[in-house]
Amino acid sequence: MNKNPVVPFFLIFALGIGLVFFMSLYGLDQKKEIAGANEEGTEQTTEESANTGEFDAEAVAQQKCISCHGDGLAGGMGPALNSSLDAKEAHDAIKDGVAGTAMPAGLVPDENIDEMVDYILSLD
Repeated sequence: MNKNPVVPFFLIFALGIGLVFFMSLYGLDQKKEIAGANEEGTEQTTEESANTGEFDAEAVAQQKCISCHGDGLAGGMGPALNSSLDAKEAHDAIKDGVAGTAMPAGLVPDENIDEMVDYILSLD
């Protein structure tokens, strides 16, 4: 009697597909709980800061810049952000993004770009 060598691979494949399907259903079921937990968080978001009339450049940098520019904005995937930058170039990069890179436009509202540039230029 010959055993078919494809059967174990097919069973593993079917088990994997089934597991992915059921895990995605579980995730959809938990979506509301996860969203509710995020809304109840105590951290002040940039949207909340904007609603109070305050702009916290450091908080925005921690939320939106640190993932590419590294901890302390000292460089990572993106270049270091510090006082060696030109104010006009920094303003343009924040407002319009940088073509050919991962730097997107619009991370900071237009009315707060100057405050963000001042914060970046204050870094050592």
